[in-house]
Amino acid sequence: MHIHTLVQPNSWIALRLPSDTLKVLQIVPNTAISIGKYGTFSSNSLLERPYNLTYELLDLQAGQKGSTLRVVPASELHADTIAEEDAAANPKNEDDKLIIGGDGVEYELVGENGEVIMRSNRETIDDGARQTLTMEEIEVLKREGTGAGKDLIAKLMLSHTALDQKTSFSLAKYKLLKTKKYLRRFTVLPLDVALLTEWYLNEKDGGKILEMRSELLGLAGCWANVHFSESLPDVEGGKWLVVDETGGLLVAAMAERMGILHPSEEQLQSVGKSSHHREEPAPATSNTITMIHNNAQPNLSLLKYFLYDPATSTPPCPDHPLTTHLHSLSWLQLISPTEDTTYSTAVEQLLPADLEALKPGKRGTYYRKLRRWNRTKSIVDSTRNGGFSGLAIASSMDPTSILKHAIPLLRGGANIAIYSPTIEPLVLLSDNYSTSRRTAFITSPPPSFASLTTEEDRDNWQGDEDFPLNPTLVLNASVQSARVKRWQVLPGRTHPIMTGKGGAEGYLFTAIRVIPARGKIEARGKFGKKRKVDDNVATPDETQSSVKKEKLDDGVVAQNIDELAQEINGGTETTPKTKTEGDIEMASPSP
Repeated sequence: MHIHTLVQPNSWIALRLPSDTLKVLQIVPNTAISIGKYGTFSSNSLLERPYNLTYELLDLQAGQKGSTLRVVPASELHADTIAEEDAAANPKNEDDKLIIGGDGVEYELVGENGEVIMRSNRETIDDGARQTLTMEEIEVLKREGTGAGKDLIAKLMLSHTALDQKTSFSLAKYKLLKTKKYLRRFTVLPLDVALLTEWYLNEKDGGKILEMRSELLGLAGCWANVHFSESLPDVEGGKWLVVDETGGLLVAAMAERMGILHPSEEQLQSVGKSSHHREEPAPATSNTITMIHNNAQPNLSLLKYFLYDPATSTPPCPDHPLTTHLHSLSWLQLISPTEDTTYSTAVEQLLPADLEALKPGKRGTYYRKLRRWNRTKSIVDSTRNGGFSGLAIASSMDPTSILKHAIPLLRGGANIAIYSPTIEPLVLLSDNYSTSRRTAFITSPPPSFASLTTEEDRDNWQGDEDFPLNPTLVLNASVQSARVKRWQVLPGRTHPIMTGKGGAEGYLFTAIRVIPARGKIEARGKFGKKRKVDDNVATPDETQSSVKKEKLDDGVVAQNIDELAQEINGGTETTPKTKTEGDIEMASPSP
């Protein structure tokens, strides 16, 4: 069964409240969940139930610690929309004398006898004087909490003295405002990467994820060609290189595309169990993500919402797919592994007799250090060997400095996608791979590059002042951006949302890694243009084509070239030409 079908124990979910805000929480069995002013309920009420259902908190009974939940049917959720569509399909009678314009806007028109035929909300004033209920009375109704807030909304609307002056649109807006404030409902949503991005941008600190929107996150995965790519007997699997400073959001989006973000039902059985005395599996060799980070440990804090936390010694899900498919190493381990103490300090192999003499605590420490060193050495060596299928970057570092060390690790045809909140670093990077700079590099290569003889040294060339990067290693460099426009879709009043959250626009650099051809390249062939001649003057080619061909029983054989020349010149003898390589000898077939 898919992970997003039923609510599983210890999984992370999102509750969309009536105010359109999100509350992200973990469903731990036998615990109470509080959603603020809306109430409290038991977490067991949501376990093994489908996602995307809307629940209503019923009135708290005597002796109960939490409210009981009721599933709200779809007919009740969309009752106002259905009623509005029915009213539009069946307009009011002429006796009502209420005329609505074709665009759904009401106008005020007073007849000769003073009767209001049409009205508008131009003179409508919504202030505290229009509401007869005081704040003390409203607080008492809120504490009583009858009808899951629906009774309070009904009393508020009945106590409004100017309710009859509102148009249908303003009345619907007023009711929606009170519903968001007082109705005790919520919708259970699966926490995926898109919803996590929305929650962080709108309600958390968007700077921690570099203000990366869902559309740019999706474009980065597309342009990096991230997909499931497991090794087969005759097919080599794929592996991707990533530099992520968004707290693991980019890694999560890539893992979701590769099918390794969510654990299976069998792997979920290990949630909450101890990982001690478990044999650590070997790192995977295909369908993997290799992350390069700046610190001693990678910042993957957002992956805890998908039951993966590499920073703790007791992982929430020891059998998570990312345990073997996500590899991490520091820049020091990549550039100069001999200077890294974890990589360069090998663990001494102990004999079985020495192991038996150790105390259990020291024996466990020995095995833990040995496993860590073996894993680090395997990841560093495989990363330095290269052969990656793509590169995705979301970092505040200079992309030029990153690509100096990342481009040689990519294989030919690998896709590159780099995200930046601002456009300036990507424009400079695009200029380093421009056509004019590539032409100048090929025409007159720098002396430091021309002196290199091996192909490996040329790929790892660190550049100079004029050419910070080797422009022959990347093609089709471009910079783009995209932003999704939100719309309000309601009968008679569909329009784009005119307000929104600001922040960085966000841009994406895309390119393809290529392997340049070595040596001098020449184009061979005849590319001269034909000379224009007068239409009335016959060319030699036309004269030769007009000569009759001798037809024989065995086929059609062209006459000898010398005989054709004599016939064209009126029988004048010509000096026979010396046969050279490439000439065609034509002879008549023997009888």
